[in-house]
Amino acid sequence: MRIALITRDKPGALQVRLDNRDAHLAYIAETNVVEMAGPFLDADGTMCGSMIIMNVDDLAAAHTWAKNDPYAKA
Repeated sequence: MRIALITRDKPGALQVRLDNRDAHLAYIAETNVVEMAGPFLDADGTMCGSMIIMNVDDLAAAHTWAKNDPYAKA
């Protein structure tokens, strides 16, 4: 089942995002369920959210994946 996960960063969270980016990208690679992903950019070109397309067994698996994403834990 394909799921689109759409997130928005909290205001002022760019540094938190940058600090956790490597772990987030490693998590994507390790879990092997993400088909496409990328950041949303604001008018200034600054990352402010994400869209992740994943292929998982069910909605519960998508929730679990999202909960364990380093960005969510930051």
